[in-house]
Amino acid sequence: MTAKKTKKLNVYTFLATLCGIGFIPFMPGTFGSLAGYGIYLLLPDSPFQGKTLFYTIPIWLVFCLLSVFLSSKAEKTLGKDNGSIVIDEVCGYYVSVLFLPHNWLIGIYAFALFRVFDIAKPFPVKKVQELPRGWGIVADDIIAGIYANILIQILNKIYPKFFGL
Repeated sequence: MTAKKTKKLNVYTFLATLCGIGFIPFMPGTFGSLAGYGIYLLLPDSPFQGKTLFYTIPIWLVFCLLSVFLSSKAEKTLGKDNGSIVIDEVCGYYVSVLFLPHNWLIGIYAFALFRVFDIAKPFPVKKVQELPRGWGIVADDIIAGIYANILIQILNKIYPKFFGL
């Protein structure tokens, strides 16, 4: 193992790449979002609606702040807004499913729409990405998640059967 590879494999890069998922050589952001979807499927229904949101939202905020910290640290090793840093994808994905019924179909649509908005970077997603250090890395995914969530909320109000409800 070369010295350069050893430098990349530290606790910050390990966590910011979601235990190495970000080092997959193609579509690391998609794989990071898929990991978020996988975790979503394992969670019980309750964290996404009702009174338990009072616990879910603070936990999510702490996770996002931790993601900003880890992304900032990993960026020093991997480079500015390196594609291998995918912990931010989980933050954004969870925004896309907050306040929605918990089921596998909504999770899939949230995944697809989140990826579309994260890749297309409509205003202000691209602008927010310019924030310094980990703030830009995480904030753009949060806004992409907000866009996805709003669209799913609208679709769910118009035609809930679309999501198997």
